[in-house]
Amino acid sequence: MKVFAYGIRDDEKPALEDWEKHNPEVTVGYTQELLTPETAKLAEGSDSAVVYQQLDYTKETLAALAAVGVTNLSLRNVGTDNIDFEAAKELGFNVSNVPVYSPNAIAEHSMIQLSRLLRRTKPMDAKVAKHDLRWAPTIGREMRMQTVGVIGTGNIGRKAINILKGFGAKVIAFDKFPNKELQEEGLYVDSLDELFAQADAISLYVPGVPENHHLINKDSIAKMKDGVVLVNVSRGNLVDVDAVIEGLNSGKVSDFAMDVYENEVGLFNEDWSGKEFPDPKIADLISRENVLVTPHIAFYTTKAVDEMVHQSFDAAVSFAKGETPSIAVKF
Repeated sequence: MKVFAYGIRDDEKPALEDWEKHNPEVTVGYTQELLTPETAKLAEGSDSAVVYQQLDYTKETLAALAAVGVTNLSLRNVGTDNIDFEAAKELGFNVSNVPVYSPNAIAEHSMIQLSRLLRRTKPMDAKVAKHDLRWAPTIGREMRMQTVGVIGTGNIGRKAINILKGFGAKVIAFDKFPNKELQEEGLYVDSLDELFAQADAISLYVPGVPENHHLINKDSIAKMKDGVVLVNVSRGNLVDVDAVIEGLNSGKVSDFAMDVYENEVGLFNEDWSGKEFPDPKIADLISRENVLVTPHIAFYTTKAVDEMVHQSFDAAVSFAKGETPSIAVKF
C-alpha cells in the first residue's frame, strides 16, 4: 500500500516519521508542494492522497488526481469548503477531514489574544522594549468585568467558554444548533442581534460556509456596543475586514484580533522581512496598537500537528482498504 502526501511542512515530519514507524507496511511518499492539476501526477501509483487545505480542490485538480488512479483524499485539517464536492461525487472520491485535532489549541489562542487586547500588552510591550517603564496611559480591563459573546458552540467554542468561566467573565452564546448542556445553563441568547447588543467582546467559532460569509459586517457592527472587542480565529471569510477597519477608525470597534484572513493564501506563512506587503490592509492592521494579527497559527501546537498527521494518514489507509473511517466526510 502507498500513500502520497502534499504540502508536508518540516514541523510535520516528526509526526509523520512516528506514524511510519507504527505502520511499516505502508510506503509513504510526500512533497512540500501543494496539490494542483500539475502536481497531481506525483501521486501516481498511490492508493490515497493526504493534503492540507490551502488551495481550492477544483474539478480540474480532482480530475487530474483521478486520472492517475487516486480517488481517496484525506485532509489534515477541518475545513472542507475548498472542495468541489459535485466534482468529487462525479469522480467517485472518498474524502475525510480531521474535525477534532485539538480544540483546546484554538480556544486557548483566541482567549490569550482577547486577554492581551484587554490588558493592552501590545502597546505595553512596545514601551518596555524602549525602556519606558511608566504605567500610564496603558491601563487595562479585567476579563471578569466583560460580557463575552461566543458565536458557535461546537468543540472549540465550548472550550473557549470553559476558559472564560475560569476568568469569571459573563458568557452569552448563540448557535443555530444549541448544545444541550449549555442550554440547561441558560447561556444562549435567542438571536445574533441580541448577542451583538449585549456583548463587550465577541469571539467567533463557526465554519466558513456561505451562510456565514461576512457574518461580521458594517450592519452587524452597527448593532454592537460602542467599543466592542472582536476576535476571529475561525475562518477569514467570516469577517468583512473593510467594515472592521471602518469600525476601528470610528472607535465603534475598540480592539481586534485576527488569526485568519479572507485573502491569506500566498500571504500568511511567508517571510515578508524587508519587503512590502502585497496587501495594504494587513500592513494597516499590523501597525495598529489595538490590533493583534497572527498568521493562522491558532492550531499550531505540537499536539494538534501530531493529531492532524496521524488521523489523516489513518483515514487514508482505511480508504485504501475499502473501509469507511470514522472521520469520512459525508457528501
